[in-house]
Amino acid sequence: MKLSLIVSTYNRPDALDAVLHGLQQQQGVQETDWEILIADDGSGAETSRVVRHWQALLGKRLKHVWHEDRGFRLAAIRNRAAIKAEGDYLVFIDGDCVPFPDFVAMHLKLAEPGKSVAGSRILLAEGFTRELLTSSCPHAPALWSKWQWFKGWLGKDVNKAFGWLRLNLGAWRDRKAGDWRVYRGCNFGVWAHDFHTVDGMDEAFSGWGYEDSDFAVRLLRAGVRIKDGRFAVPVLHLWHRENDRSKQLENWRRFEASLNGTHVRATRGLSSLDQPVAAESIQ
Repeated sequence: MKLSLIVSTYNRPDALDAVLHGLQQQQGVQETDWEILIADDGSGAETSRVVRHWQALLGKRLKHVWHEDRGFRLAAIRNRAAIKAEGDYLVFIDGDCVPFPDFVAMHLKLAEPGKSVAGSRILLAEGFTRELLTSSCPHAPALWSKWQWFKGWLGKDVNKAFGWLRLNLGAWRDRKAGDWRVYRGCNFGVWAHDFHTVDGMDEAFSGWGYEDSDFAVRLLRAGVRIKDGRFAVPVLHLWHRENDRSKQLENWRRFEASLNGTHVRATRGLSSLDQPVAAESIQ
C-alpha cells in the first residue's frame, strides 16, 4: 500500500518550508511507501524555490503541481494533485500544518476499508509561530518532550498540552462515523478509489469555505464512514491571518443545497475539470 500526501499551499513559502522540515523527519515508514505532492494554488517564484530546494533533498517522491492564480481554488488544485498521485491512500493537509514524525505511519495504521480519517490540529500562537518560522528548527514542537508540551501550553504557545499523546481508542474512533461536522479540510485521509467514486472535491466552491464539509457529506452518501483521528494524527497549525471570507455566504448556501440534496459525485469534480457549472445544477 502506498500513501500520497497532498500539501496545499498558496504564497506562504516559510510555512511550507516548516511543513517539509516535518516531513523530512518521518519515521516508521519506508521512503518507497509514500510520496509528497505540493498542490500549489498559483504561488509565485519563492514557493517554487522552496520546492526545488526540498526536491534536491527528498528526490522524485516530491512533486510540484501548480495552476494559474485565479483566486482561491483549493478544491481545484487538490483535484489536480490527486490525479497525479500514485498512492492507494490519499492524505490531505494544508501548507501551514506541520506533521509529527509519526504522522505518515499513523495515517497508514488508521487506514481502514470503507472509512475516511478526520485528523485533528493543534493551534500555535501568533508570536510563537513567528519565532518558529525564523528559527533553524521550524518544526520544533513536533519533537518536544512531554514536559516541553506542558510548558508550551502553560505559556499559551500552543492550545493543547497533550500533543505528544497517542491513544489506541478502538471502536471509540467510530462513535461519530456519520457526522460530517468532525471533518477538517486541513488534515484528512481517504482511499483513492473513494475519492474517485465521489469525483473528488467540488470545484464549484471557490473562495474560502465548506468544500471540505461538502466532500464529507458526499463520502457519507457513498457509504464511506468517518473515523476520528484524534490522539493519533494531529498537525501543528501555524498561526495565520484569517482568509478572505467574502464568498463564505455564497459557499454556505451552496453547501446547504448539497446537504439537502442526494448527489454523491461532485457537481464539478475530477471528471469535469475546467468546465463551468451553474449554481442551479446542485440537486
